Amino acid sequence: MTTYIAERISINPEICGGKPIIRGMRVTVQTILEFLYAGTTKEEILEQYPMLEEADIDACMQFAIKLMENKYFIKEIRAVA
Repeated sequence: MTTYIAERISINPEICGGKPIIRGMRVTVQTILEFLYAGTTKEEILEQYPMLEEADIDACMQFAIKLMENKYFIKEIRAVA
């Protein structure tokens, strides 16, 4: 079953191990974010993935920003001797 997180981002346990993907394709949000982090331009990404649209790349960045809205807690884990 596919769960839509945003208009262009979805999760399907049957595709890419359940990682967030772009429009049901086998292109993960993580892949696009890694390209951007490495300095790849949107234009270069679109050349490598011609099935993508610029709005897909923008959706990946918005998805990452939305993740930062979550609250995270750090628990101390004590080693058992």
